[in-house]
Amino acid sequence: MIQTVIFDMDGVIVDTELVHRYAYFKQFEELNITVPEVMYTSLTGLSTRNTFQKLKQNFDINQEVEDLILRKRAIFNDAFDNKEDLDLLEGVGVLIKNLHQNGIQLIVASSASKVTINRVFTRFNLHQYFSDIVSGEDFPKSKPDPAIFLHAASLSVAPKENCIVIEDSTNGVKAANAAGIFCIGYHSEHSKDQDLTTANLVISHFNELSFEKIASIDSKLANN
Repeated sequence: MIQTVIFDMDGVIVDTELVHRYAYFKQFEELNITVPEVMYTSLTGLSTRNTFQKLKQNFDINQEVEDLILRKRAIFNDAFDNKEDLDLLEGVGVLIKNLHQNGIQLIVASSASKVTINRVFTRFNLHQYFSDIVSGEDFPKSKPDPAIFLHAASLSVAPKENCIVIEDSTNGVKAANAAGIFCIGYHSEHSKDQDLTTANLVISHFNELSFEKIASIDSKLANN
């Protein structure tokens, strides 16, 4: 029986992908670089640090990674605080409460920084539902490296085999696959360019999930 659900955050719990996109592309303009759409799509799911490390390999950027991170975070925070229509993705709030009320452990494992995760969780009062927060900034490699999900699973009250991951990005699904954890791919309008084909199950709305459906998942079907 599934006892722990590991959620990605951006694009799964809250639709911050557009805010991140705005922040990155505003910064690209400041840096006077043109990042092709296909390259930007390939960076989805990476931590900000790994994103800028990759960009510095492809473009002539003089600033240090730490300075780039701080600038991007400042642009993001300003946009986040002023975006009044930002909300939880449709149906995910109901699912989170349903799982929590039925004793399912919830963990968030996001490539975002702890500061950004806490900003989101505070705005939407989510801390009460999640036992642990795992940030990609604590790992040298981003998704698709499985480290973040393996660590999240180590915090579970149950063995890895009793955990599932909910992801919306190519890199996130690959990371769950590499960790050997059953993966539910969330296909939204903002993840249309992401490849979720190796997810064990793909949904397009959170009303397709419930405590009963998740608890009955056979995690032995996970891609290894």
